[in-house]
Amino acid sequence: MKFEQVIQKNVNAITWTSAALIVVGFLGEAVGSQMLYTVAFVLASIIAATPIIIRAVEALKVRVIGIELLVSIAVVGAFVIQEFNESAIVTFLFLFGSFLEAKTLAKTRESIKTLTEMAPTTAEVVQDDGTIVETDVDDVDEGDIVLVKTGGQVPIDGDVVEGSGYLNEASVTGESKLVTKQGGDGVFSGTILDNGTLKVKATKVGDDTTFAKIVELVEDAQDTKSHAEKFIDQFAKYYTPAVLILAILVGFISRDFRLAITVLVLGCPGALVIGAPVSNVAGIGNGAKNGVLIKGGEVVDTFAKIDTLVFDKTGTLTKGNTEVSDVKNYAADQNQVLALAAKLESQSDHPLGKAITTYATNQQVAFQDLQVTANNTIKGQGIEAQIDQHEVLVGNQKLMTANQIQLTAVEEADLKELQGTGSSTVIVAVDHKIQQIVGVSDVIRDNVKENLAALKQLGIKKLVMLTGDNEITANHVANELGIDEVHANLLPENKVTFVKQLKDDGHKVAFVGDGINDSPSIATADIGIAMGGGTDVAIETSDIVLMQSSFQELVHAYGLAKKTVANTRQNIIIAIGTVVFLLIGLIFGYIYMASGMFVHEASILVVIFNAMRLIRYQAVTEDKSKKFAKLDGDQV
Repeated sequence: MKFEQVIQKNVNAITWTSAALIVVGFLGEAVGSQMLYTVAFVLASIIAATPIIIRAVEALKVRVIGIELLVSIAVVGAFVIQEFNESAIVTFLFLFGSFLEAKTLAKTRESIKTLTEMAPTTAEVVQDDGTIVETDVDDVDEGDIVLVKTGGQVPIDGDVVEGSGYLNEASVTGESKLVTKQGGDGVFSGTILDNGTLKVKATKVGDDTTFAKIVELVEDAQDTKSHAEKFIDQFAKYYTPAVLILAILVGFISRDFRLAITVLVLGCPGALVIGAPVSNVAGIGNGAKNGVLIKGGEVVDTFAKIDTLVFDKTGTLTKGNTEVSDVKNYAADQNQVLALAAKLESQSDHPLGKAITTYATNQQVAFQDLQVTANNTIKGQGIEAQIDQHEVLVGNQKLMTANQIQLTAVEEADLKELQGTGSSTVIVAVDHKIQQIVGVSDVIRDNVKENLAALKQLGIKKLVMLTGDNEITANHVANELGIDEVHANLLPENKVTFVKQLKDDGHKVAFVGDGINDSPSIATADIGIAMGGGTDVAIETSDIVLMQSSFQELVHAYGLAKKTVANTRQNIIIAIGTVVFLLIGLIFGYIYMASGMFVHEASILVVIFNAMRLIRYQAVTEDKSKKFAKLDGDQV
């Protein structure tokens, strides 16, 4: 047993050692050294055949006849007829094919560990006498009052009983906007307090919290994922016994042992063994070169069958950061008004204010040197101040009304237009006159609409958006992008339910997301796709990662998957067709060992060169030319 373990542990080293010996053998033949030629190929055969024979024996113990048994018998037969070079090449190709397959199918997923490490471990519990005691999160009881400070993580689900602040709920809802929390508002475990101080009464603790349920959903979804049996394994159940029986019949009828062994050697499907892995390697390598990380050949096969794409909104369809999306200007000097607004908002830590100051900076508007006096923040309305002898108001419509400033019909229409897109609005008044209305929202990623259209051209039948955001914003984004179906105000478990329902309805589903909250859905879908700029958990849980978070990469990945699967099928047909041709020619006396091995090796080169075509694959999405996913001039 120890010997078998050592061999299997070092199978990669064995593969490369046999390859080196084969090279030495051919060099020996080139320099005319028959001894070097023979010894090198004999050693290569023995070394490479050892792990294959071990696998064949182990399979026979559980009554499984696989290609390993066929290769093993072919090697023994090749030794009997002293065709050492054939046995060495056959065994190396088999091991090299297994090596490629193992590489492409290797998945390193540590999402559960990562999620667990991100979960809060302690809580600051307020005692009856007002003191604060740091407590293990598992020891917090429902009804306890927990203190959460700026930068701290909420350790439980609960309701705010005292204080206020801005909470980052991206880990649960996926939404990038900071949410204002005050007395009576609910909060989730795992969310982070960006600014302020809160006292929270625990309503759910431990495994009952929303964050803990996310972890559980990922575990359950990954447990239910299964890998389809490889075509080659299924094929081997019938092919191996058939070739063995054929060789026995040929030997019995012809009384020609060498011919029977030749049937075994030529019947060993070298091109079949290497055909599928080399296509996957070429396809996966092309993806990596173009910013698409595909985690294995099985992922390629499954992704090619996807007909429904489900998207998270924030950070996926949109950039995930609140930005100024539109400015309605009524002033003669737009930059002067923007400078006043930015200077005033720079005095605030409100998320909308930060968006405006960032926008002004990007527009190269100078506002830092402006002088602010009589600054006054009005809760729930905005800010008023004196800036360079101007009275400036920045806030909502309530602030304008409180200062007897009325919107004109045009301004009222502009305000409703911005709000209709789901944008938050900021009104800027200077010297009692409205000068600008600024829309702040999470803007849609560049070229998403064109790329979604390209995906439909490639075969996607349904586009679905699932988001924790409100219906107005969700519907606006969906209408803008041509999304077929949209569901809003969802928590992670709701998204998982929708994904499961789509699968139950017979759809092949891929989920595209970026946050921790998306990881359960990513794991539940047939294919999980993560944006490269997203969280580590989403990336590790996923099957495909778009490294630059670009929808062009998604189009490339889908077209590449379809092309790779088609290429693999071509290689399988070439391999099986070659074997059938060789066996028929051998039986009828048209093919001999030398010519047969030439065709055999040529078929291996053909499938490799065919697979290499995938390296040149490029998906092109140009709105004007309407070119979609082309390879060598052929439409996918």
